[in-house]
Amino acid sequence: MKNAKREVRVLAGREIPVAVTPPIVRQMGAARAFASLLAGMRLTFNYIVHPSKIVTAQYPENRATLKFPERYRAMLRLTCDENGYHHCTACRMCERACPNASIKVTTRSGGTLYKSALDRYIWRLDSCVFCNACVQACPFGALEMTHDFENAVYDRRLLVFTLNRYSGPAASVLLKQADPEVRRAMMEPRDRYGGPVPLNGCPLPKVRPLAVTPAEDKPAGGGKEGGA
Repeated sequence: MKNAKREVRVLAGREIPVAVTPPIVRQMGAARAFASLLAGMRLTFNYIVHPSKIVTAQYPENRATLKFPERYRAMLRLTCDENGYHHCTACRMCERACPNASIKVTTRSGGTLYKSALDRYIWRLDSCVFCNACVQACPFGALEMTHDFENAVYDRRLLVFTLNRYSGPAASVLLKQADPEVRRAMMEPRDRYGGPVPLNGCPLPKVRPLAVTPAEDKPAGGGKEGGA
C-alpha cells in the first residue's frame, strides 16, 4: 500500500506484520469521499429542479422502446425458414462445444425416408453461461441468441425445456418433398416441456423432477416449428 508504514503488532498473542496508513492519508481519503458525495447530491438536486433532464429508464414502462446491443445474448433459439422448418441436423456439434453440458440433443430414425433427424433439442437456461460457443460451432446456422431477456421464474424446472416444436428432419430435407402430406408424415409435434426434462418427471443434476408420471408430447397443432 502506497504511503503505508510496515509494523509488527501482537494480535491474539501472535506477532503479525501489518501496514499502518499515516493519519494524513486517511484524512485525504475521507475528504475525497465527502467531495464525491457532494458531487452526487449536486446532480440529484439538479434533477429535482429540472425533471425534464432525468435520463433514468423506467421498466417495464419503456419495454416497447428498449434497445439492446447487437451482440446481447438472452435466449437460445433454433432458426427456421418461412415455413417454420428448423435447420438443425442433430449433428451434436453444439452439444460438444457447450462448456457445461447445458445442451442435450436426442435423435430419431427416419426409416426409409431419411437416416436420422432431430428428436428433442433440450436446453438448460438455468446453467447456460451465454458464451455463444454453440452458435459458433453450428455448421448449418441452426442456432441464434436472441434478446428475449424476460426469463425470470419461481421454479427452476421451468428453465429446462425443448427448443424444437417438431421432431423431424431439417428444412433442407423436408423441402425435397413436394407433397405436403409426405412432409407432415416426416414430422411429429414436440411440446416445450415434453421429454426428459424435470417438469416431465426426469431428474437433472441439482434440479429435482416434478413428482408426476412422464407424459408423451401432445400435438401442438399445425405441425410447424416456432422456436423457443
